[in-house]
Formats: sequence, C-alpha cells, structure tokens
Amino acid sequence: MTVDPNAATQGFPPPPPPPAVHRRPGAARYLAPALVAAAVAVALGAYGKAHHPAGTAFNLAGFSSTSAVKSWLATTAFAFALVQLVSAFMVYGKLPGPSWAPTLHRWSGRVAFLAAVPVAVHCLYALGYQTYEPRVMWHSLLGCFFFGAFSAKMLLLRSERLPGWLLPLVGGLVFVVLTAIWLTSALWFFRTFGVTT
Repeated sequence: MTVDPNAATQGFPPPPPPPAVHRRPGAARYLAPALVAAAVAVALGAYGKAHHPAGTAFNLAGFSSTSAVKSWLATTAFAFALVQLVSAFMVYGKLPGPSWAPTLHRWSGRVAFLAAVPVAVHCLYALGYQTYEPRVMWHSLLGCFFFGAFSAKMLLLRSERLPGWLLPLVGGLVFVVLTAIWLTSALWFFRTFGVTT
C-alpha cells in the first residue's frame, strides 16, 4: 500500500508565506556622503595650506579691491541662502508659501552656490589656509567644512527613503556654516573698511 504524501494537506490551504522583513536603512548607507564630505573638506584645507598664496585671483571693474569683490559676492550668497532658508520652511509646511516655493528653494540655492564658488577660489588661491588669528583660522576651517557639508547634502538629495529629519538637519548645518563664514569675512570687512565697492 502506498501513501500519498499530499494526502495530509488535501483540503487545507497552503501555509502562508513567511512575513516580509522590512529592514530599516542602516547608517552604512549614509557613510558615502559623510566620507565624501570629509574628503572634500580635507582636500580643500590641504590645498590651501600647501599652496603658496598668490595674493589675488581676480578683480572686477568698478570694485576698489579683490576683498570688496569677495565681500559682495559672499553677501550675495548669504542673501540667497536666507531666501533658501525661508523657502525651505515653506516647502516643509512650517510657513505659508506659494506653490512655486520648491522652485524658489532650488534656484536660490543654486545662485547662492554659484556666488560662493568664486569667493572660495579667491580664498584658496590668493590667500590659502591661514591661522594667524582666531577670526581667520575659523574662517578658513569653516570654509573647507562648508563645501564638504554641501557635497554631502547634494549626495543625500539623490538618496531614497531618507529619514524626514536628515535633509533639514544637513541643510540647516550648511546654512549655519555659511552664516559663520559671512560673519567672519564680509561683515568683518564692511565693519572695518566700510560698505564700499
């Protein structure tokens, strides 16, 4: 006599599949942006320290000095960063805003970055990484850190399933650092030499 192996399960539903395992994204997925941020900051600092300062990188007609050009470009970057901060609050629903607030947020960030790049080029090429007084040391350090943090933010923007707090945290950090950079450079210049071009 043969026994049907399926006889015991005939008339019964098949067993349910094992439950799906939903793994929370680990910290390892954020390691690449953090490493890139560190690499960018260290590379800029190392270049600024090793490079022999050239004294000037550029000048624009109508400005009295390269420091004036740099200060006004830094102020432009800071002003657009303020616009980006306010528009971020609109995007996240913390402030009322128009339907085009996301577009304003993106473009104000792009303009702020484009205004900051020539300032960084001038600082690195013309002045280098300097530490001869606390204000200059902090300015040099924060300038390198800013571009590292900005690089991490750009990489995180392309990541999927980010925790809701992460991007605002990194974006806020970028804004705070840019504010400190402006305070230790452009504002200092305007207070020391006057608001001149």
